[in-house]
Amino acid sequence: MADPKKPDNPRPAGPDKGRELVLDRKPKTKKPRRYKVVIHNDDYTTMEFVVWVLKSIFHKTGPEARQLMLAVHHKGKGIAGVYTRDVAETKVAQATALAESQDMPLMITTEPED
Repeated sequence: MADPKKPDNPRPAGPDKGRELVLDRKPKTKKPRRYKVVIHNDDYTTMEFVVWVLKSIFHKTGPEARQLMLAVHHKGKGIAGVYTRDVAETKVAQATALAESQDMPLMITTEPED
């Protein structure tokens, strides 16, 4: 039979009672992966609308927005910006909602940065 004066799980004696103090641990943080927001060309979305989206959602200046819109028009797609995943997905959702509200088929996607 077990002795009632002895506990089943004896704790180590001493001031630190079995705890260890680790002083040389270095943080293991990584920079978050970044994602490109890609605007794709189509035959129906107007150039003016693309410029408006670039200015209002991606905070491009007028000349930057026009230059990017022309690159999308001529090359088929262009990068509106590079962000963390949450920010990139939010911007895609905002731009897509804006396009749908204006009956524009603008396609905007995200892809991991290289």
